[in-house]
Amino acid sequence: MQTEDRLIHTEYSEIMQKSYIDYAMSVIISRALPDVRDGLKPVQRRTLYDMYELGIRYDKPYRKCARIVGDTMGKYHPHGDSSIYEALVVLAQDFKKGMALVDGHGNFGSIEGDGAAAMRYTEARLKKVTQDVYLSDLDKDVVDFVPNFDETEKEPEVLPVKVPNILINGAEGIAVGMATNIPPHNFGEVIDGVIAYMKNPDINTEQMMEYIKGPDFPTGGIVTNKDELLSIYSTGVGKIKIRGKVEVEKAKGGRERLVITEIPYTMIGLNIGKFLNDVYSLVESKKTTDIVDISNQSSKEGIRIVIEVKKGADIENLKNMLYKKTKLEDTFGVNMLAVADGRPETLGIVPLIRHHVNFQYELATRKYKTLLAKELDKKEIQEGLIGACDVIDLIIEILRGSTNIKDARACLTMGDVTNIHFKSKESENMAKELHFTERQATAILEMRLYKLIGLELEALKKEHEETLKNIAQYEDILSNRATMAKVIIKELERYKKEYGVARRTKIENAAEVVFEEKKIEEMGVVVLMDRFGYAKTIDVSTYERNKEAADTENRYLIFCKNTDKICLFTNKGQMHLVKVLDLPYGKFRDKGTPIDNVSNYNSSEEDLIYITSMEHIRNQKVLFGTRNAMIKLVDGAEFDVAKRTTAATKLSEEDELIFVQVMEETDHIVMQSKKDMFLRIEGNTVPEKKKGAIGVRGMRLAVGDALEAIYLLKEGESVSVTVKDKEVALNRLHVANRDTKGVKR
Repeated sequence: MQTEDRLIHTEYSEIMQKSYIDYAMSVIISRALPDVRDGLKPVQRRTLYDMYELGIRYDKPYRKCARIVGDTMGKYHPHGDSSIYEALVVLAQDFKKGMALVDGHGNFGSIEGDGAAAMRYTEARLKKVTQDVYLSDLDKDVVDFVPNFDETEKEPEVLPVKVPNILINGAEGIAVGMATNIPPHNFGEVIDGVIAYMKNPDINTEQMMEYIKGPDFPTGGIVTNKDELLSIYSTGVGKIKIRGKVEVEKAKGGRERLVITEIPYTMIGLNIGKFLNDVYSLVESKKTTDIVDISNQSSKEGIRIVIEVKKGADIENLKNMLYKKTKLEDTFGVNMLAVADGRPETLGIVPLIRHHVNFQYELATRKYKTLLAKELDKKEIQEGLIGACDVIDLIIEILRGSTNIKDARACLTMGDVTNIHFKSKESENMAKELHFTERQATAILEMRLYKLIGLELEALKKEHEETLKNIAQYEDILSNRATMAKVIIKELERYKKEYGVARRTKIENAAEVVFEEKKIEEMGVVVLMDRFGYAKTIDVSTYERNKEAADTENRYLIFCKNTDKICLFTNKGQMHLVKVLDLPYGKFRDKGTPIDNVSNYNSSEEDLIYITSMEHIRNQKVLFGTRNAMIKLVDGAEFDVAKRTTAATKLSEEDELIFVQVMEETDHIVMQSKKDMFLRIEGNTVPEKKKGAIGVRGMRLAVGDALEAIYLLKEGESVSVTVKDKEVALNRLHVANRDTKGVKR
């Protein structure tokens, strides 16, 4: 008998919503955000644990990263090797982490953005601090272990990290609908903050900041908004302003040079190259004439970017220009989001430390419960052995009189003498009084004869005394929270002494940078652009000396001021703006720069219809014409905008712009179609529209016809065009009404 399929009818939107929420939470919890307890994302936690399991300790030889990555992927993190290797590399980069956790051997990338070598070449091992502070108590049942993805291995739910790693190393991650960005802090300061909280759980953010002054970036630099840090650390959200450190050095010939020795944390990587390019651009665009040369002399010893300066230059103003015009001054957006109690939460600095301290008490409780249980087991066995030594002759007699180990054990634990042969009744009576525990009996039966030596007995008694002392200590720690706090604090103080480093980032209230731009001397120039799209500017006198060559070699010539903007109108209806100052200024024979490089215009995707200066069209009426014969006039002032690209006109579907030009009120317009229809109309019959309008129909086109060209006729001007080897005098065409068919020529 065939069973019918069971169909479940449900709303599609509900399934999508539930599935997306499940996916989002998976990304948030299992991939992108760190756990507030150990400050690690799952991939980082799994990588460190795998290295611990493989025995790649700080005092052992390095192992290939490919081995670590492969083992981590196979056992714990089946999400591709690249994510694991990237996490491993970042854990080893001391310029990204406040405290690097992996000791890398080989090319692990550079602060300038160079990538690490392939994992088959690089090697790694755990750092001493990682082993000591992050992984030391894994064998003491301090954290829960959960099954891995295929339930063939166990992995820790969280690492037993003894310091607030989330603050020390910071974190960054993009989840679904949320992101985290926590700056790194100083190791010693954070420990001081934890100790202060343990001594006073009611501590507020302001009091906490007496210990944790602010972020401590591995790249150094200067935090300039000290007064805003209180708000940032209270809410967990805000912007930290950071500057690079610039020193002034004396150079030969009485000149000076600016030397950047520390950079903002946000400049790490490719942004160093971008900074150098930004400085080049300032020189090329004549924003400054004081910079002679710039060179990047950075090495393993640290950052050193040298800017050679002209003699007599205003050093302070130049320094301010670098802060204002480049990434030498930047902002770090703080969003202290972490997974706390299984859910994402934005936390201030005190709640972050509260979560950490609660975790430390939990770790300590589980640790000392485990240690206490071990000591109690030792005590039981030690007491059994000591008791056995006191009646060793009786025990030997029991063993010699037993036929098997079962009878001997029964006698030792329960005084059962049924199957045992004794030499005397006195021994038998004494044997009946024995009541060792099962574990004590096992230890006695397994005891070696050398344990009966006097010194060995003394050592056993001393060991028993030590065990009793430990039991008393552990019971005190577990029953008295103040004692436990002292133990945790003592351990933290040891970590600070052994691994603490001096603060690298300076924190102050710096005045807002004031940069006085030198006023550009306004002058007349000629913009030249050749048929390949290379543009440059020359002064008017240079143009006049080379007028004939300039006119023949260039597609566009525009007379304007050097402070003006160039307007590029394209067939897609867009207008791109270019500052004349952005174009290279120099000699007539200089090649220039592609217009694509200094504007949003893309020569491979759109055609240039008209190019002019903003000054030329600002107070004029501009005529627009499209392939579908839509025309309009637009006030040129509408194009005087700040955006680099703006929609110059609205186009209907499958239409394109074919004509843009400044028009006088007395001009006539001639439209020519592909089927050689001509229509001449008066310019004042074209209505003025906004740039966002489509316009009106200028000529009624036949099916399959389209405009080929539009011409403007000045009053009294004679213009002819050739159509099929026949001259057509445009000025002799009859003036007709707009939106008519025109005449065939």
